Amino acid sequence: MACSNLVKLNATSSSWIGQQSFGQRSAAPLGSPARRVSVVRAGSYADELVQTAKSIASPGRGILAIDESSATCGKRLASIGLDNTETNRQAYRQLLLTTPGLGEYISGSILFEETLYQSTTDGKKFVDCLRDENIVPGIKVDKGLVPLPGSNNESWCQGLDGLASRSAEYYSQGARFAKWRTVVSIPCGPSALAVKEAAWGLARYAAISQDNGLVPIVEPEILLDGDHSIERTREVAELVWAEVFHYLAENNVLYEGILLKPSMVTPGADHKEKASPETIAQYTLTVLKRRVPPAVPGIMFLSGGQSEMEATLNLNAMNQSPNPWHVSFSYARALQNSVLKAWQGRPEKAEAGQKALLARAKANSMAQLGRYSAEGESDDAKKGMFVKGYTY
Repeated sequence: MACSNLVKLNATSSSWIGQQSFGQRSAAPLGSPARRVSVVRAGSYADELVQTAKSIASPGRGILAIDESSATCGKRLASIGLDNTETNRQAYRQLLLTTPGLGEYISGSILFEETLYQSTTDGKKFVDCLRDENIVPGIKVDKGLVPLPGSNNESWCQGLDGLASRSAEYYSQGARFAKWRTVVSIPCGPSALAVKEAAWGLARYAAISQDNGLVPIVEPEILLDGDHSIERTREVAELVWAEVFHYLAENNVLYEGILLKPSMVTPGADHKEKASPETIAQYTLTVLKRRVPPAVPGIMFLSGGQSEMEATLNLNAMNQSPNPWHVSFSYARALQNSVLKAWQGRPEKAEAGQKALLARAKANSMAQLGRYSAEGESDDAKKGMFVKGYTY
């Protein structure tokens, strides 16, 4: 994504597009009626939402994200020489979802719509495979990123149209949580318009999801793209997360029935100075404590193109002392990369692929508990997976 100019985000320049800065709130005139206080509600599903969120945010467990679109899954398969067919996608996801013992380390799995309705070659629904392992089935509900008119070549996430009816159908199919990913680009500003659109879209999605029995995973990803410092990422994260929780409250979203899936606070991928896991943990936890209410049950980090080992080391560093929330993982590439290399698309290597998945899941389980050691990690686990302008 090319950006027409670079804009430093601060109290004045964040309104560069001619709008009020997204950090400001207009005060009511003197003598005006008191503003009505919003009432948190989640309909008849409130108790179930809280229970589902707690189940996913359980000690030593995190989320396996396999919600890549068919096109993106095809890229994964192409890396091991397989054609992008429904049969091959089914075979790969069957390998993942039927891994014996996976539920010891994985509490939830985000599925693509195709996968939610699929079964194993033996006829067992994938949803039932997950339930047998005490893993909560989830579903990606957004419809992807499109250009945002009036912005600095930024994007917005579509998918609110028809979301209520789709969510009700997903619930009847067995899904119990949802995921909506939107992104903010630091090299593109970010503009006040893009941040407000991202936050409002996430809040509307969250309210609709809860109204239909699905725990919403709120994912405001701040992209790794750029050569900015970790301080710059911290500044943007504070403002974005504040805007997100403001609009969640405006939409009467039940905080106890959501999960937050943020990116870690790191330097840009092209920044000359890399940060240690301890530094990343310090910056990330500082922003979380300033911006995220303790009522939120779980912080399920995305890996965002980090290497498998980096993602695990950073998570481990964040769990060296108690946190107000369950601090865990919702990884896709950082759980799947080793699996693909071990499997190679060959039926006789399916067990090797499953062992690779268990190894990575266990490593991140230990990191969630603050007990991970990188000793013995392979060279492949150390290889970065960042892709500029990555799409799902």
